[in-house]
Amino acid sequence: MGTVTTTDGTSIFYKDWGPRDAQPIVFHHGWPLSADDWDAQLLFFLGEGYRVIAHDRRGHGRSSQSATGHEMDTYAADVAALTDALDLRDAVHIGHSTGGGEVTRYVARAKPGRVAKAVLVSAVPPIMVKTPANPGGLPIEVFDGFRAALAANRAQFFRDVPEGPFYGYNRPGAEVSEGVIANWWRQGMMGAANAHYECIKAFSETDFTEDLKTITVPTLVLHGTDDQVVPYEDAGPLSAELLQNGRLKSYDGYPHGMLTTHAEVLNADLLAFVKE
Repeated sequence: MGTVTTTDGTSIFYKDWGPRDAQPIVFHHGWPLSADDWDAQLLFFLGEGYRVIAHDRRGHGRSSQSATGHEMDTYAADVAALTDALDLRDAVHIGHSTGGGEVTRYVARAKPGRVAKAVLVSAVPPIMVKTPANPGGLPIEVFDGFRAALAANRAQFFRDVPEGPFYGYNRPGAEVSEGVIANWWRQGMMGAANAHYECIKAFSETDFTEDLKTITVPTLVLHGTDDQVVPYEDAGPLSAELLQNGRLKSYDGYPHGMLTTHAEVLNADLLAFVKE
């Protein structure tokens, strides 16, 4: 574990496990979580012999609670600072939810040789919010509601999300894990309220259309059809269509947090893609 200091003085925390000469896989977490959300994948790929890296986004987890920079351009620049510091080459970048947006922006701008492949899991691109160009998106009022709930009682809001739509625990017959809910809350409350508040705009209103068109490396798009956070129809299929070398894999009935609820299935599919 270590930290990288960015040009504006922000300290980015990261984990770096595995052989230094192995192919690196970089994991980008969702809002409002941390690198800890990737435990199941880090351990799995470590066991497969890969070098695994996961960082806490600025304002999240153990990284600096900075006053500024809570938007996608800076998030991507922070990733570039990390990959430059570690001199990562031919890396596979895997992003979940907001982390999928971060991967998209970073990979679209990455230096030659840095990125071999990318994976977008339950990811926010192309754009979440409803606009004239994106009529299938969610109304801005949905995200205004997120901001209001966070400002009013962040601790309660960060229980309501994992207890309900994030893992599909609000569906009939769902096998609810109190440990998973508590871990989501723990990760969220480690971060900064200002970063989480501003990140809502970053993940919902950033348009990744041109980034997706620019990416040339093989990119796998994974999305559950019962994603209640980033609705399937306006995300995964549209991203795959925009990518030059993209492929969509859909999971019938899987929730937004499927990397946790169905880790064995997702890990096997990720490994198969990495090995291609």
